[in-house]
Parts: sequence; C-alpha cells; structure tokens
Amino acid sequence: MGIEILFLLLPVAAFSGWWLGRRNRPVRRDDGCLEMPSEYIKGLNYILNEQQDKAIDLFIQMLDVNSETVETHLALGSLFRRRGEVDRAIRIHQNLIARPSLNKSQRALALFELGQDYMRAGLLDRAESLFGELIDSAPHSEAALQHLMEIYQQEKDWDDAIRVAHRLEQTADIDLSYLVAQFYCEQAEQALRQGEPSRALKLLRRALSEDRHCVRASIMEGNIERSAGNYKVALKAYHRIEQQDPEYLSEVIQPMLECYRGLQRKDEAIDYLKDLLDKYSGISTMLVLADLIEEREGESAATEFITRFLKQRPSVRGMDRLIELNMGEASESVRDKLQVLKEVTDQILTNKSVYNCVHCGFSGKSMHWQCPSCKHWNTIKPIHGVEGE
Repeated sequence: MGIEILFLLLPVAAFSGWWLGRRNRPVRRDDGCLEMPSEYIKGLNYILNEQQDKAIDLFIQMLDVNSETVETHLALGSLFRRRGEVDRAIRIHQNLIARPSLNKSQRALALFELGQDYMRAGLLDRAESLFGELIDSAPHSEAALQHLMEIYQQEKDWDDAIRVAHRLEQTADIDLSYLVAQFYCEQAEQALRQGEPSRALKLLRRALSEDRHCVRASIMEGNIERSAGNYKVALKAYHRIEQQDPEYLSEVIQPMLECYRGLQRKDEAIDYLKDLLDKYSGISTMLVLADLIEEREGESAATEFITRFLKQRPSVRGMDRLIELNMGEASESVRDKLQVLKEVTDQILTNKSVYNCVHCGFSGKSMHWQCPSCKHWNTIKPIHGVEGE
C-alpha cells in the first residue's frame, strides 16, 4: 500500500531529518562522513519487512514542520485524501494546524484542507465548523461557501443553503437564482409532507420570484391546486410551463386533461392539445389527444390519427397504442400476430429509461430535480426520440 508515497517521503524525510540535525550541530572540519539518522534506517527496515503503514507514519514524523516543509505536508495530505486514506490526511493536517510556527495564510490553507478531509470522511459537522471559519478569509471564502452549500444540501438544511447561496452570489458575483428556487421547492415538498399545502404554495411563490423559469415550482403549484379542485388556477400554472421549458410538458399533459374535464371544457382541451402537437410533436400529447378522439369519434378515427402521426415521427409508445387499438377489431389469426408485437413493445417500454441527465448521462425511470449521479440541479430531462417522449 502507498509505495509511491514511500518513494516520495524517503528522500524528503531523510534529507529533512539529516539536515535539521546537521544544522543544530557545531561545524566540525574533521567529519569524515555524513551520518544518516537512525530513524531513516528504521524506516528502511519497515519497508523491507513489508510494514508500509509503520514506514509511512515514521517518515511523516521525521518531516519537521517549518516554513520549508509546510507545502510538503499539504501535498502529502492531499495525496492521501485523493487515495481514500482520509485518516492519514486528517492526521497530517491536524498536525499542521497544531504548529504555532504557521503564519496566517498557511493556517487558513491547512484548515481548508482539513475541512475537505472531514467532508470526505462524512464528518459534516466538523467540516461545517471549519468552512464557517474561512468564509471571511480570502482567498478561501468562495470555495468555503461552495462547500458549506454542499454540506447543507446533504443535510437538507434548506434555510442555511439559501442563506449561503445568497452570500456566494455576492462574493463570487454569480447568479444562483435557479438553485435557490430549487431549495424553496425542497422546502415546499417538506411542507406538503407535513400536511401544509398553504405554506407550500407560499414557498413556491418565493421559488418563482427567484427564478420565473422554475418548471418544478409550476408543476407543484398546479398539482396542489388540482388536488384542491381549483382547476382553473391549476391550468394557469401548468400552461406557464410552455414558456418556462416545453420539454417538460409531457409531465403535465394528463393533469391538464383532468383539469379540463373538471371544468367540462373537453373541446377546449382538444384545441389546446392540437396546438401543442403542431408546435412540439410530443408523444404524450399525441396519445392523450388520441384518447380524446377515440371518445368523440371512435376507434377508427383514433387509429387513423395515430397512424398519420407515426409516419412523421416513429415511436415505440405510439406503436404500442396503435397495436392495442387494432387488436379489438382484428380476426383471431391477426390478433395472435398483433399480440406478439404487443409483447415486444411492452418489453421495450418496460426496460427503457424515461429520463436522462444532460450533464452526466445518468438515466432512469423516475424524475429527479437533482441528478443522483452528478448532483447537478435542473439537468434531468424527459428522453426524446423513437423510444422516448
């Protein structure tokens, strides 16, 4: 374990220990040879006996902390952390901080490195405390705020996450309104779980005041109002999504239809869905519209409508629905063949992902507003194409 670290430490530790020892000795002109420290020989024995852990610990002890070796300690600690040996990284950085010889900038850098060690080890409370010390300490303030925001997200402490995000906007002169809006949406989700829809709506209004393009806030607002039977208000929230990001319209097509039905405005729903289909050619829009056509004009009209659409835009979901419609009127022999095709499309639809992250490529069947893989917000989108939306 850590053989490259040993090769890094051997010459540094040996020279450091030998030089510091020589520096404190009187100069004698009759020295016939240069003596290496006994600890160096001891470390070599550890290596020869394959006791690398003991060797590393010994060589670290031999590295006396002074203005010339601070950077070496910091580099070693960072190397240990990257290798996953967080305990060693913590010990090195703690040892550095305990030294009174460090100047202010060196101590701040050691604190920052130790904070990263604690984060890697999952000791978020300790990391939070250290980064809290550094938010007023240039040049680490911006990075410390970013780490604090990450910690508060992991802890689901959305109030502090919002507070730190606003401070980071001022410090780094960046726009994090899209992120703050998501934090308000998270608080709204908590309010809903606690049975407080009115508080959730207030938080969603804050989200939209931060970021008027926040699709999540519009979807949540629409869902809350729809559940309360306020269909007109819900439709207003759902319609807003077309201006915010039409890629998410598939998420609200069915809820919108429910609102139109609740208002007894089915003809208006058909006109609206036809307009959406002309603009965006969404599969979800087409399927809902096909169901409405079937209700009003029968299976044949719905079949003809889907067929025309699929000639322009092939889709597994569309094909699956078309097979389903044709099975009802088909002869027994044809129905058996259609059943085979239906099983194929069902299998494809069962196994396919519905969403993917445009940042890292993560894919899945559930909608996430924060990617589970890369942790970016607003990067999960419905999949478009032959097998998607």
